[in-house]
Amino acid sequence: MRNLDFSSWQGILTTLLGLVLITLIGVSIRLIVMQTMQQRRERENRQINERLRTLIAAYKTLGGSFTGELAVSPVHLRDLRLKAADTSNADPLEDNERARRMRDAVEAALSDIILLGTEEQVRLAVKAATQLASGQPTATDELVVSLREFIRQVLDLDPIPRELAVPKQGPARVVAKSGKGEGGAGEKGGAGRTGGGGGAGGGGGAMGAGMGMGMGIGMGGGSAAGDTD
Repeated sequence: MRNLDFSSWQGILTTLLGLVLITLIGVSIRLIVMQTMQQRRERENRQINERLRTLIAAYKTLGGSFTGELAVSPVHLRDLRLKAADTSNADPLEDNERARRMRDAVEAALSDIILLGTEEQVRLAVKAATQLASGQPTATDELVVSLREFIRQVLDLDPIPRELAVPKQGPARVVAKSGKGEGGAGEKGGAGRTGGGGGAGGGGGAMGAGMGMGMGIGMGGGSAAGDTD
C-alpha cells in the first residue's frame, strides 16, 4: 500500500490496472487449481463407482441363494459328456446343465474380485478358484460376507446387527437360456420362402420369354404370307 500513487490520474490508473492484473492472476490460479482437483475427484469417483458396481454384481452372483446346494460343482462339460457316453444316457448332461452354468458365472465373478477386491477378498477368491481348479466343491459364504460388509461400508450404510444370524449364502441359480433350434428353423424356413419367391420370379421370366417367342413367330409368319401374295 505504501507504493500506491494517488497523486495524479496517471498514477491512480496505473495503480488500478496493477490491482486488477494481480486479482486476475490470483483468480486464474485458483480456478486452475479447483478445476484440476475437481477432475481428479471425478476420476476417482468414476473408478470407485465402477469398482463398486463390479463387486455388487459379483456379490449377487456368489450370494444370490439361501437354499438348495450352496457349493459350486467343479464338474466340466467334457466330464459330463464322458459320463453320459459311459452310461449311454443323456440325463447327466440335462441334470448338470444348471450346475455348469452356475460354475461358469462363479468363475467370472471370482476373476472380477481378484482384479478389484480388497486384500481379504482377493485371498478368499484365490482360495475358491484354487479349489475349483483342483476339482473340489467350493463354498463362497465367507467371500460373500466380506463383500457384503465392504459394500455396506462404502455406501455408508449401518452394519448388520450382530444378533441377526444371516443364513449362509451360495451362488445364484442361473436360468438356462432358450436354445437356437427355433431360430435356426425360422431362418431355414425364411430361406425356403425366399427360394420359392425366386422360383416364382423365374417362372414369370420364362413365361415372358415364351410370349416374346410367340409374337416373334406370328410376325414372321405374317410377313412371309405378304411376300407370297
